[in-house]
Amino acid sequence: MPHQQPGRRPVLAWVLLGLTIALLASSVATGLLRGQGWNEKFAFIPVSASFAVVGALIAARTRNRLGWLFLAAATLSAFTVLAAAYAGPAPTGNLPGAAWVAWIFGVALGPVGPMFWLIPLLFPDGRLPSPRWRPVVWLAVLSGLGASLCAALSSVEVQSDFPGLRDPVTVVAPLGTAYNLSQEIGLVVLLAGVISMIVRFRRAGTEQRLQLKWILYATVVAAVVVFVASDFSNNPLPAFEITFPLIPAAVGIAILKYRLYDIDRIISRTLAYAIVTGLLVGLYAGLVLLATQVLGLHSTVAVAAATLAAAALFTPLRRRVQRVVDRRFNRVRYDADQMIAAFAARLRDAVDLDAVRSDLLAAVNMAVEPAHMSVWTVRQP
Repeated sequence: MPHQQPGRRPVLAWVLLGLTIALLASSVATGLLRGQGWNEKFAFIPVSASFAVVGALIAARTRNRLGWLFLAAATLSAFTVLAAAYAGPAPTGNLPGAAWVAWIFGVALGPVGPMFWLIPLLFPDGRLPSPRWRPVVWLAVLSGLGASLCAALSSVEVQSDFPGLRDPVTVVAPLGTAYNLSQEIGLVVLLAGVISMIVRFRRAGTEQRLQLKWILYATVVAAVVVFVASDFSNNPLPAFEITFPLIPAAVGIAILKYRLYDIDRIISRTLAYAIVTGLLVGLYAGLVLLATQVLGLHSTVAVAAATLAAAALFTPLRRRVQRVVDRRFNRVRYDADQMIAAFAARLRDAVDLDAVRSDLLAAVNMAVEPAHMSVWTVRQP
């Protein structure tokens, strides 16, 4: 009955969340019992868990379709993680039916990627920007079905992910080219989603722009951290496991609680500290090289001097950089600070109490635009 649907929706969301967590816990237990090490398949455990939690919250509290997309992608990816733990190579040897589980893994893995790639296209309200974007959804469906069919009819997935196992279903020769093409179609879907977010941002109002800024901020942070980790480390998986869950967390905040957080302030602070850190690291390295290579000082003395110089410059440099960044990325705060500073300058020369009160009300109204203002003054007897 229609009046029962609101009650069923939260129950189904929490059931899918519990199923996802159970699958992930089972995959960890299976991997530990089989003596498997932590690998790239297990790296999706925190990602799947974060998407499942955020998806359950969105699906239970709103009618946004993104919640169900999150839950479906998380549950299916958790199932593939369990299948990989069961069928993957381990010191204890293969388990019964490992080949069939590996085949199921390949078939189930096909639609997982396209589900995640559709998120930018549907963010933040769970709807397409316009009906003209429907072909992108069909491309995602085609990508998922193509990958699943290639894995189902040939040994393309079993050969690559489960060496030593023989595919129980090999109708045709490995369809590597078709499988790679389906993956490239998925990337086209992701690119189209990014373009749709740019289109949304240009047409959006203030509230939707705040929502879009949240996911943009999380995506940029995750991408930069993983990129830096891949350059400086042979194993970027820890960086991926820690930062990629920031994306579903940002989506949850943007949809459920975005009015409670000042994303412009967070972006400006992140940029400011990143710029200051880069400048100080460059200054530190330059001073050490100058002291050791040019002046011939002892390395310990050079490091100490460079450290003191960097520490002394941190606060004034951060303030200058913060003003520049606020001027570009947090204009509201910058304008408010300028208004307050101008009011403070006028206050030093003011002698008329009524003029000060009027000036205060005008400055507060321009800075924060409150719905109501009132000032109480107490005159000393």
